[in-house]
Amino acid sequence: MKWRDVKKGNIPKKKVQNTIPNIAPIVNRIKAFLTDSFMIFMPICYFVIYIILGSREAFQTHMLYGWAYVLIPHYIITTLFLYYKGQTPGYKAYEIKLLTQQGKPVTLGQISGRYLLFTLSIAIFPLLFIPFFRGDKKMLHDLITKTYPASIATT
Repeated sequence: MKWRDVKKGNIPKKKVQNTIPNIAPIVNRIKAFLTDSFMIFMPICYFVIYIILGSREAFQTHMLYGWAYVLIPHYIITTLFLYYKGQTPGYKAYEIKLLTQQGKPVTLGQISGRYLLFTLSIAIFPLLFIPFFRGDKKMLHDLITKTYPASIATT
């Protein structure tokens, strides 16, 4: 760069490189979540409500135990999928893989943190809309655990 260019203000702008070039689109992440809900969560709910507790009324009566019976197996199954494959069935269907910001596989701590924070985001509904207002389209659990859902279709 020449001094006269600097003096005139003709400084070329540095290109801002996105640290996450292949983050999965929000629509695909929503579809993957719905797929996982029907493939993992709903069968567990059905089993707990009708087999373990016996009826919806029993689930309503013992709601704390019922949700514990649902969420603990769901956490274990989801964690095993993400830890060993980096993908749940929904992520696999939409070609998404969970990675750290450095592009490495996620750790067990990151998976647990993501699960807890995502459950919190569902409980506090407005937190689900964070990616629509951020340039990098990350959700709260992605920001805090330093992970991102990578689109493996482009890699």
